[in-house]
Amino acid sequence: MTTNILLTTGVYDLVKDHLRRKKVTQVQEEILLTELRNAKQVLRKDLPEEIVTIGKKVTLKDLSTNQEMEYNFVGPDQAKPKKNRHSILMDEGLATVGYKTGDIINWPTAEGDKKYQILNVE
Repeated sequence: MTTNILLTTGVYDLVKDHLRRKKVTQVQEEILLTELRNAKQVLRKDLPEEIVTIGKKVTLKDLSTNQEMEYNFVGPDQAKPKKNRHSILMDEGLATVGYKTGDIINWPTAEGDKKYQILNVE
């Protein structure tokens, strides 16, 4: 079953460009290509509040470790991890972008498969 994610055109193009540059693993690429094919693109003003995107503070729970993490997602050019400004193109961003509060996402990482739950988007 494929979840149709919601993306702004800017974020859609950003992820597509990231894939073109081969910055992800083969498995991640297949997941993202499927998501992009089924994604609904909307204008920024039409994006619901609970959707993960650039400019949002997102609380994730790693269900394998029960650890909660908070990320402020920004464009890759504004990323400053030390200031908790994380690129939407990092693993957690790519895994959750376009999804909404409450969603659970399986994501393959270098350290093995992760399962994230989106606890909050603000």
